[in-house]
Amino acid sequence: MKMAAFWSKGSHFNQTGGSKLTVAGLIKAAAMLLAAGILGNWFLSEVKQAKINKKPWYSPYLSVPGLLILLALSLPVIAWLVQK
Repeated sequence: MKMAAFWSKGSHFNQTGGSKLTVAGLIKAAAMLLAAGILGNWFLSEVKQAKINKKPWYSPYLSVPGLLILLALSLPVIAWLVQK
């Protein structure tokens, strides 16, 4: 199957018939990227602080940004379990 035919036949990524670039969509994407950057930098500073203080490797994951990242990574599994 050719890729063009794959994308045009209503694949998972093309269920809406194509995506429209809107200002609201750009603002949402920018907000998500900004939030991810802030959370990532916050977590990285926790990792650096843990290394300076010679804490165990898992201590950054028990901080607020670490728990938020773990929660975000586990959301698909939680959603799958709730649907079952």
